[in-house]
Amino acid sequence: MPHLGLVTLVVRDYDEAIAFYVDAVGFELVEDTRIDDRKRWVVVRPPGARETGLLLARAVGPAQEARVGDQTGGRVGLFLNTDDFARDHARMRAAGVVFQEAPRKEPYGTVAVFRDLYGNLWDLIGPDAPATPPSPPSAT
Repeated sequence: MPHLGLVTLVVRDYDEAIAFYVDAVGFELVEDTRIDDRKRWVVVRPPGARETGLLLARAVGPAQEARVGDQTGGRVGLFLNTDDFARDHARMRAAGVVFQEAPRKEPYGTVAVFRDLYGNLWDLIGPDAPATPPSPPSAT
């Protein structure tokens, strides 16, 4: 069965990208293998993701450098799902992630747009909290 393995994200610098995605966003560093004196194979992914990750690829040459931070033409191009929106939103903000808006409710859950360190737009998306069932009447 096919599955999405990696999505390439063109970055300015490997180490600053790793620091942002691991320390601020909370991803895991899966692999950092030196290929030659300038190129590395760097993969990060959200905790618990087993098959899909980001390949952080350092821009080489003017054409790729021009795409850093604008790989989707100003649209949100990456979507990070969480099982606890409030927890991850607060943690990311405390780590310096810049959110473009306050969290908002949508039919599919709570969402807020953030920028990565290069300007790429992401949605942080969490499910709506389940409705709390009413408390049973007291037996007094």
